[in-house]
Amino acid sequence: MKCALVTGGSRGIGRAVCVKLASQGYHILINYKENLEAAQETLSLVKAEGSDGTLLRFDVSNLQEIESTLGVWLEENKENPIEVLVNNAGIRQDTLLFQMSNEQWSGVLDASLNGFFYVTRMVITGMLLKRYGRIINMVSLSGLKGTAGQVNYSAAKAGVIGATKALAQEVAKRNVTVNAIAPGFITTDMTEGLPVKELSAMVPMQRFGTPEEVAEAVGFFASKGASYITGEILNINGGLYS
Repeated sequence: MKCALVTGGSRGIGRAVCVKLASQGYHILINYKENLEAAQETLSLVKAEGSDGTLLRFDVSNLQEIESTLGVWLEENKENPIEVLVNNAGIRQDTLLFQMSNEQWSGVLDASLNGFFYVTRMVITGMLLKRYGRIINMVSLSGLKGTAGQVNYSAAKAGVIGATKALAQEVAKRNVTVNAIAPGFITTDMTEGLPVKELSAMVPMQRFGTPEEVAEAVGFFASKGASYITGEILNINGGLYS
């Protein structure tokens, strides 16, 4: 059984990624933090693709939860390697820097940057031993260009971009690739409340993207066809920032 772990896999881009990887024959480890109902809906969609999955509840920013859930699963499933890791989990808490609380700063960095570190460190050993792996990090347009009102989010995603490029060099000789995808405006829960009409006018394609369009890129990076691509950041933004 070949497995793919998707953090934040219960909704939005994470859900679309789970479905895409299921269509490629992976057993999907669907990580979620709290919303069991949404995670179960994702699992149903995975099964509809003819695959299967496992729900793993843990907060990616909480090392103890990761060790007691993912760590235990890895120990009990040594014969079922995780070939693909998609670090998708993240949160937004937007506000101007001078109004930003310590919790708004640390919470966003913990979810994206520390989450990447904790989960990847736990999974990557198996990939190195098997001499095969695909790590795909979900970053953001904000991590590339910076976005006013998102100093915390921009910093977190920029940090993951730097980590992607560094880790890619560390593990390339073991046939493990590390890439990132930087979506622009994508229609998900995280973009609810945004002025869609106004923002769409800024995009050359004049629309928001869909989670499925992002998931297609994940599917490519996860494939053997992408075996000579590593350390890259792929923009998916309708031409907004290329």
